[in-house]
Amino acid sequence: MTFSRRDFVKTSVLGTLATGVGTHTAKPLSESVSPHQGSSGSYKRPVIICAHNGYNYIDDAYAFLKGGGDTLDAALRVVKGPEDDPNDTSVGLGGLPNEDGVVELDSCCMHGPTRRAGSVGALHNVKNASQVAKAVMTDTGHVMLVGEGAENFAHAMGFPRENLLTDHSRKIWLLWKEYHTPNDWWGPGLDDPNWQPPREAGKSQSELWQNTYRRLEERAADLGIPPELREDAIYKVVYPPTGTIHCSALNEKGEISGCTTTSGLAYKMSGRVGDSPIIGAGCYTDQDVGSAGATGSGEENIKVAGAHTIVENMRHGMTPEEAGMDALKRIARNYNHDMTRLQYVDMIYYVLRKDGAFAGVSLWTGYQATKPHTIVVHDGEKRSVQTKALFEGYSRDFPPPVQVPEAVKKQMMR
Repeated sequence: MTFSRRDFVKTSVLGTLATGVGTHTAKPLSESVSPHQGSSGSYKRPVIICAHNGYNYIDDAYAFLKGGGDTLDAALRVVKGPEDDPNDTSVGLGGLPNEDGVVELDSCCMHGPTRRAGSVGALHNVKNASQVAKAVMTDTGHVMLVGEGAENFAHAMGFPRENLLTDHSRKIWLLWKEYHTPNDWWGPGLDDPNWQPPREAGKSQSELWQNTYRRLEERAADLGIPPELREDAIYKVVYPPTGTIHCSALNEKGEISGCTTTSGLAYKMSGRVGDSPIIGAGCYTDQDVGSAGATGSGEENIKVAGAHTIVENMRHGMTPEEAGMDALKRIARNYNHDMTRLQYVDMIYYVLRKDGAFAGVSLWTGYQATKPHTIVVHDGEKRSVQTKALFEGYSRDFPPPVQVPEAVKKQMMR
């Protein structure tokens, strides 16, 4: 029997919003002095900032940058780590596929010193989309290549073709197929005037979900998913994850570059392209000003041209934190600050100014109380820094998933 997310959503419990929803207020646009800032008011350079999944790779990139390496090559060293890691299901090899079981990658990069850019979208069978984006920048007269053309170009440039769908990601996708219909990503979307939140469910629907969870657990066992990985696999089925990495790098001379790369939203419609390969949305760098990038709700970021907006805000005198907060407020304004809808949206911006000032800002405090949003910073000291949130509380996934009973959710999150 095939279980439809949409059928469950129709009878799901909306539930209460995360802590603080309903009393959200935007935080003041002010930036406190960071340990990164010296007593004289100057900032440290070189500096690299990136998403949390770059933590294990930033040391090597920083040493390369400190030794005189190019800023874009330093950023690419960071993002290549998750791209090569088959256990990272959000980027490159091992990324969770689209609804057809195909891993589609997106990436863009901008090189501040030469003011160039490159991008690829819906790239198949080549794990290092960020490297291909750089090759588009350096070896063509174009800025963006997509689909079959991007793959053929990558092969011509010497990138090997390989199957990006690992056995583990394939099994999670097969498990997901037990729980969905092909209509999951058909409208109405959050921005549709006719969109309605999930209706309340009665006891019978909760019992149905309990039965569904047991079936998913049994199916996970049948597929050969190891016992220690089953709960995580089921969680990724019930809550389709997004996954991206951004990195910006600034050297001692003030040269700056940025890159964003992703396998995109899990189980997306074939051909869906998010914000990551869109120059000005997922990444934007201006040598005169700074660099910004994004992870989170790609469709929402495209609509506000988030990275470009942030850089332009800094050009006109805003601090990195102020610039990022303004972009987040534009996302909230697109929904008229309707928290019923905004709870299903999230965004993290990574902002680096050319003097070395930086900020990490987010729409919400985190995905869960145990998972606050952070950025990774290296300016001679590697550390994770919690973002400044526009709204206190925790975002929820979209499409709105089944409202899992607390007892079952605790079991999934053990």
